[in-house]
Amino acid sequence: MCFLLVYNLKIADILSKDANKSEECPYKMKDKITVYEKPSCSKCREVDKMLREAGKEKGIDYDKINYYVEPLSAAKLTELLKKMNMPARDLLRTTEAVYRELKLAKADLSDKEIIAFMVKHPDLIQRPIVEKGDKAALGRPVENIKALLKLK
Repeated sequence: MCFLLVYNLKIADILSKDANKSEECPYKMKDKITVYEKPSCSKCREVDKMLREAGKEKGIDYDKINYYVEPLSAAKLTELLKKMNMPARDLLRTTEAVYRELKLAKADLSDKEIIAFMVKHPDLIQRPIVEKGDKAALGRPVENIKALLKLK
């Protein structure tokens, strides 16, 4: 039986439902979609536009997190990398000045060490990252996100 907390819902309406029905609750939450982004990034804006259009057509709802305002923790980055099945080094933005300054190309670092650098220097994180349930995708190219969300 599906129970909802809804304002002005009468108890009689709840009690009249057949408790033995095994139908799925129509209000069951779908996997939440979260976009980790930098709003000034052109690729992030492209993904946002794609998701807004898909939202109009398919009812897709998503949250956006500007990870410069709400920094990603090491635990969250580790979780996202696992969901993308990606080593930390593949998420590095190698064209950033901080990448060269820290000499990360030559450094023999573990995933944990690279993640620590990304937490301290968010410019090092490739973007956007879209998370849905137990999966995530890097939006480079955008087709990765289309595949994750099963969009055309």
